[in-house]
Amino acid sequence: MTDFSGVRGKVVVITGGARGIGLATATALQALGAKIAIGDIDETTVKESGAARGFELYDRLDVTDQQSFEAFLDEVERRLGPVDVLINNAGIMPTGRLVDEPDTITRRILDINVYGVILGSKLAIARMLPRGRGHVINIASLAGETHIPGLATYNASKHAVLGFTDTLREEYRGTGLRFSSVLPTLTKTELGSGVTPPKLLRPAEPEEIADAIAKLIVEPRSKVRVTTVAGVISQLVGLLPEAVGDALGRALGAQTAFLDDVDTAGRKAYESRVRGD
Repeated sequence: MTDFSGVRGKVVVITGGARGIGLATATALQALGAKIAIGDIDETTVKESGAARGFELYDRLDVTDQQSFEAFLDEVERRLGPVDVLINNAGIMPTGRLVDEPDTITRRILDINVYGVILGSKLAIARMLPRGRGHVINIASLAGETHIPGLATYNASKHAVLGFTDTLREEYRGTGLRFSSVLPTLTKTELGSGVTPPKLLRPAEPEEIADAIAKLIVEPRSKVRVTTVAGVISQLVGLLPEAVGDALGRALGAQTAFLDDVDTAGRKAYESRVRGD
């Protein structure tokens, strides 16, 4: 049984914390005694979520804007103390064929999912290095170690997060800083709305991702995959010959899950919000 006493008193910053995995993680870590600061581009929702749960700090945060991110971290450290854990969770997942993806959406995915993670990590490292301690946890995806039609740019962004985080782990080895990636399967949040999961792969609950993150804080590892079954299948497909792995993916329904099988009506609200319509 995991001892979560090491979470108590830690100052934890979570981006994209207004809803979904970010909010579930903030709620779980608060229950374990952490001091929670959530930021989100959706100012109304982040303030509603933070106030309802009594988090120590909640405010607007644009992870693609250095001034916004720096000011947010400054406020966290002024009010709560030095940041112990930064969870780069903010991310978007528009679906569809690449040829139909507007350039503005391509750039938006990369700005939030990649640049936001790089910027947040850079700012956190600068604060953590002088203290010789700190943990950066980047929310990637199982899509970051496979390929899923309908998610080409999203796939690329999550592959980038994995490579980036692994590099930081080696670049700062011996400094006292920790770096971890979390690779969720399709999760029951607004991000996954309207999507039918491939066969054998049940969608994860956001609380499962939150629990995995809590365990990472007290028992740091380079990567954790959620769910276990989805993680095993993802790794297995990567080890198989290309033709066999692709055929297995098609057999599981991955070829159409994020394209023809999407419930466009059920997904309309999310797509409209993340696309800025």
